Amino acid sequence: MAYFSQNDDGAQRGGKIAADIACGLLLLTFSIVFFGYLGGVVAFVILAAALVGVDFLMPIERDSAGAGVR
Repeated sequence: MAYFSQNDDGAQRGGKIAADIACGLLLLTFSIVFFGYLGGVVAFVILAAALVGVDFLMPIERDSAGAGVR
């Protein structure tokens, strides 16, 4: 599924980006509080890489039209 659909206007797109930035900052804050500065930054980078990796591994709609997901 695309991050921005074709019928999203500029306000919706900006809102999605702002929400992602706010969630990222919240995750970074929690990881620094729990693991300290160095550990928190490392934990945040690992978590962010895992979340981005899941986005690439999830099948998209055109893959589910009878074709196998590899």
